[in-house]
Amino acid sequence: MIAYLKGKLAHKDRTHVIIDVQGVGYEVKISLQTYDALADGIELCQLFTHLQIKEDSHTLVGFHTMDEKYLFLDLISVSGIGLSTALVMLSSFSSGEIRSAIMNENIGLIQSIKGIGSKTAQRVILELKDKCKKDTLFVEAGAASHDKSFGVKHEALAALVTLGLPRVAAEKSLDQLLKANPDATIEQLIKLALR
Repeated sequence: MIAYLKGKLAHKDRTHVIIDVQGVGYEVKISLQTYDALADGIELCQLFTHLQIKEDSHTLVGFHTMDEKYLFLDLISVSGIGLSTALVMLSSFSSGEIRSAIMNENIGLIQSIKGIGSKTAQRVILELKDKCKKDTLFVEAGAASHDKSFGVKHEALAALVTLGLPRVAAEKSLDQLLKANPDATIEQLIKLALR
């Protein structure tokens, strides 16, 4: 897995960028949020990435912030939303607006995004509403330790899902483990969750 790329911005387009990392050019799909965050004339940049591997393609997607990456991962976990649709969603509205629409059950806003019908909008709200509320409350708790725990939880969750654990079960387990061990590292959480 490629967690992030840091290098020279060789090419910038509304849908993708090419980042030169020590002589190797990586083509990375991006949303308009990330496009806007990459100022014109910038030479060095860092994007957090997600690598999607399919039979016929390997696609690298980049994000300016971890928050945008986490929302993207949540969106593609919903049945009926693929990589392209999730990028369209992140290009249409900010991460905060999408989370707010999900938490407030604003089907109209989600349905206004190209490629999202009423059933898919309802599925997004149903599957992500509680998760968005929990994540937002966790981040708004404010302290740096909470922000650190938020990132640690998401990294551990991604690892557990990759290892084959069901997402819901892994998430419940991590919530309990973080309450008991708020300063646990990613590695410690993964080991404890696998027991």
